[in-house]
Amino acid sequence: MPYGLNYADAEAEFNEADAVIFGIPYDHTASFKAGAREAPTAVRRASYNFEEFHFEHGLDQEPLAVCDYGNCDDFILPEDMVEEVKFAVGPCINAGKFPIAIGGEHSGTIPIIQSFEPGSVALMTIDAHLDSRDEYMGTPLSHACVTRRAVDVHGIENVCSVGCRAIGREELERDDVVPFVSSFEVFDKGIEWAVKKMLDGLKADKVYLSIDIDGIDPAYAPGTGTPEPFGLLPIDVKKAISLVGDRLAGFDVMEICPPADPSGITSILGARLINEALAVHAKNLRS
Repeated sequence: MPYGLNYADAEAEFNEADAVIFGIPYDHTASFKAGAREAPTAVRRASYNFEEFHFEHGLDQEPLAVCDYGNCDDFILPEDMVEEVKFAVGPCINAGKFPIAIGGEHSGTIPIIQSFEPGSVALMTIDAHLDSRDEYMGTPLSHACVTRRAVDVHGIENVCSVGCRAIGREELERDDVVPFVSSFEVFDKGIEWAVKKMLDGLKADKVYLSIDIDGIDPAYAPGTGTPEPFGLLPIDVKKAISLVGDRLAGFDVMEICPPADPSGITSILGARLINEALAVHAKNLRS
């Protein structure tokens, strides 16, 4: 795998690491704006903006040992991408380490969630879209099919989404609609209510949390391939990570598109959300 700029403070070797970071520079099923393949490098660069210590998690926090494993190779066909990501991330999951992926488009989540034993983990997405189509633009491995592919492996009782506000009619006119809470419900009832509602409906104890950056309002995250107004606030997503808490089994941030955001603010937000997941996992691991 080609190796580039390391994520800040990710200095551990793989065998010593509690958490392992992977880049997935893939965006070949993009349907609006391409460019998410540039996100792993941009987010790594943005990670150097932050303090390693996050005071709100307590003064006794110990940082995780983190390994930056580099980027998966970039392929054209989604089938090849899926096999490459499974090859890279599978050993991390099998070794009981905490996987963190930097996309790339949301299709990169498919091979990660497929790498867990069936039924052993649930997928919660924070996303503007439900991404539950059987196929999209000729492939079942599209970014618009993420939750449906998770249902195939882990069952409808282990998949949910928070923050949706753009859902196709065909995704709702079926017997097995992926459970979701819309962003409009979050505005009315709060992120705490929304996450608790979704967590309570999951069968698996452990939860893989996937953040499609378009789940956040484009006023705060303009650099994404399919921006959708009326999104969540960044603080909502920060709270959601803490609410998942000790159930967190892995994490990713997908669909950051640096060419659509010359200011770099979206990459900065993505890096800070990764740091939040690391802090939450560290607190639970050490306790």
